[in-house]
Amino acid sequence: MSAATPLKRAGRFAIDYYAALPVGVVAALIWAQADAESYFRFSHAASFAVNEVGMALFLAVMTKEVVEALSTGGALHSWRRRSMAIVAAVGGMIGAALTYFAYLEMGDELSVLGPGWPVTTAVDLAFTYFVVKGIFGRHSAVSFVLLLAIVTDAIEFLIVALRYPVADVHVTGVILMAAAVLVAIALRKSRVRHAWPYIAIAGGLSWAALFWGGLHPAFALVPVMPFVPHAPHDYGFLAEAPPEAHDPLTEFERKWRYAVHIVVFLFGLVNAGVLLQGFGTGSWAVLTATLGGRPLGIVLAVAAGCAAGLHLPARIRWRDVVVIAFAASIGFSFALLVATQAFGIGPVLVEVKIGALLSLSGAVVALILAAVLKVGRFAPKNAQVHT
Repeated sequence: MSAATPLKRAGRFAIDYYAALPVGVVAALIWAQADAESYFRFSHAASFAVNEVGMALFLAVMTKEVVEALSTGGALHSWRRRSMAIVAAVGGMIGAALTYFAYLEMGDELSVLGPGWPVTTAVDLAFTYFVVKGIFGRHSAVSFVLLLAIVTDAIEFLIVALRYPVADVHVTGVILMAAAVLVAIALRKSRVRHAWPYIAIAGGLSWAALFWGGLHPAFALVPVMPFVPHAPHDYGFLAEAPPEAHDPLTEFERKWRYAVHIVVFLFGLVNAGVLLQGFGTGSWAVLTATLGGRPLGIVLAVAAGCAAGLHLPARIRWRDVVVIAFAASIGFSFALLVATQAFGIGPVLVEVKIGALLSLSGAVVALILAAVLKVGRFAPKNAQVHT
């Protein structure tokens, strides 16, 4: 029985913190260095199923948590709080892009590396969640950073689709998206109490709309999830809903939460296999922008938001904002996806991909700052506050 308890704790940690993601990342890095040819063959074959289909489920579960945080009693219930997360997202993107260009202006490679600025604005939603949840636990900071990351990546993939279209944009995509939203509204008005019609019908139309319109279909369920009936109040971020809770949104998470862990493992495995060679100007430009420009942009945007009358979620202090800003500097796998769109195969792509990999250092900086500033789990016992 004593042996079972540590195993249960390890299993609970793995589930709560999406530990399958770093496992997939480490496996990809080892595989790529050991046998690059077989790794890249696997990555190419599995990319569509994982990145365009599987990740739609992961983003749906994360969106579900944001939807509940926006509900009565949730950390982001007031418009002033949710607007602050959006302002922070935009500020972080601007800070990263400006820093990237400023770094390149000091050399003579702006014309070659300039098109890669969108790489610096991506946020690895899964890894950022992993870090912030590890530092803060069940705290309003997690809901805040998750909305920040979703908004950032939604804008990011829109920019990428417009700058580096992989297909012609068809008006059919706009029509299908309108149909998806109308179907979701109709299902809600009809009081449909099962999640699958929303996911399969409205979500399917949304996926086709994004795919047909040249946008990333992994975001297909993001506009659908707010219409799925859910509990009238928030249980807490990724908190276990009580047994009597049978609202469609809760049932969706219960059925898919374990499958999503397989998805994030495969996401790390498919995207993280970067060959650790070919450092160059692009590597340091991306790292400087993500680890310097983005945190500064987030902090300045939050300050501007406060001056304009917006509010941070309850129990988030300025020292928390600093830690959150560095945790949100991790571009990694999402940045890798953008890099492959921005550059063709060659040394420049390798440089930029290494920069995206180095952005993982934002996790280390966030942990160090949390310890120094006594934030989250590092705060004195009598000072820890959780939502």
